[in-house]
Amino acid sequence: MQVESSLREPLVTGGKTVHDVTADICRQVEGKPTKSWMLGMALSLGVLSVGAYAVFMLLWEGIGVWGLNKTVGWAWDITNFVWWVGIGHAGTLISAILLLFRQRWRMSINRAAEAMTIFAVICAACFPGLHMGRLWLGFYWALPLPNTFGSLWVNFNSPLLWDVFAISTYFTVSLVFWYIGLIPDFATIRDRATNKISKAVYGALSFGWDGAAKTWMRYEAVALILAGLATPLVLSVHTIVSFDFATSVIPGWHTTIFPPYFVAGAIFSGFAMVLTLMLVTRKLFKLEDYITIYHIELMNIVIIITGSIVGVAYITELFIAWYSGVPGEQYAFFNRALGPYWWSYAAMMTCNVISPQLFWFKKIRTSIVSTFVLSIVVNIGMWFERFVIIVTSLHRDYLPSSWAMFYPTKYDLGVYIFTFGLFFTLFLLFAKFFPVINMAEVKSIVKATSEKKNDKVYGLGSREKAMEVK
Repeated sequence: MQVESSLREPLVTGGKTVHDVTADICRQVEGKPTKSWMLGMALSLGVLSVGAYAVFMLLWEGIGVWGLNKTVGWAWDITNFVWWVGIGHAGTLISAILLLFRQRWRMSINRAAEAMTIFAVICAACFPGLHMGRLWLGFYWALPLPNTFGSLWVNFNSPLLWDVFAISTYFTVSLVFWYIGLIPDFATIRDRATNKISKAVYGALSFGWDGAAKTWMRYEAVALILAGLATPLVLSVHTIVSFDFATSVIPGWHTTIFPPYFVAGAIFSGFAMVLTLMLVTRKLFKLEDYITIYHIELMNIVIIITGSIVGVAYITELFIAWYSGVPGEQYAFFNRALGPYWWSYAAMMTCNVISPQLFWFKKIRTSIVSTFVLSIVVNIGMWFERFVIIVTSLHRDYLPSSWAMFYPTKYDLGVYIFTFGLFFTLFLLFAKFFPVINMAEVKSIVKATSEKKNDKVYGLGSREKAMEVK
């Protein structure tokens, strides 16, 4: 006998059968591109083209086209780098940690979240690559190769090198995890394909998947192993990114609270971006029965928790600066709040501390429009957080005569726009040619969580017969 709590919200609505799951999710892969998808792709490619001009000019003229100066040597580039790495955190959390905790609500959103992680890390990698100046040499300059290869032996004491190893490991594990999860769904599309090219392409991508019991057993074992490997990365990657600042002696950076504070902020911004993307995908691909209000509410609860942690971290920073009795540290935070960049600090506090608290109200937490707007507000706030940490800590140092302001140029903006175009182009291609929801996992919960109930005690009814239909 199977019993489901009457108080628990269904994870799949609309009385879906296993066949319905396959048909609904394969529809956008097998059908012709919709007008809305083509419009989105055109806009993304337009943004990418505008940004590509800025990237070309940067490589042609050099980093001098950015708004950096002798005082503010890090600004827009590393702000965007840390922001994109942070956005990539939610995918691993959803796919790995929630898998280990057997949270079934992740099954409708993990595929898109994992794809978002991979694309966000690619966007983040653009900034250190472009900052090297000679992008075509950057692929091996960062590696510990002998000087005879043309590069200098890297400094293993530098957290910037730790970034290379941490982020490349994170990217590799995330990519493998994402692809392993796609294999059963590629096999389903292969078996349904009527076109020889589609059958050949998806057949190659599915690696000969046959759906046998032993194959499923190995698949689940590999998924658990990868989840175990990926879980420490959720904590380690943004911890190491925070070391770029925490290991320095600059007031405002030299603090031990950065690792947990950065990790919480990364999950906070990552979940906000997942919500932004999934709300649009849900509407365009008519997936309201799979990404339900219950899923949205649970993600909003995660945003409340991580947003509160980030707020506590902000207050802790202010308290420690005051309690330390170090004038330089105290002035760094005074300058953040009341100096020339006060507006960025105010935006950060409003977007990251105040706006997530609105989700305590169930009406707002379950509203599609409110969630969409607040998810964008949160990511704006997280960008300002990185800007505040980096620029306001550098632009006024111990020597007033060297104080300077940072003003971004059109090339700073252009390179940032380029990464947005790249991100949305990759995501739209993924959403069209790959199943955006994990069919195999959603099918495993249809029986237990669908709204449609045939009997209180399930016998061999029409619902079970429908389970046998592909």
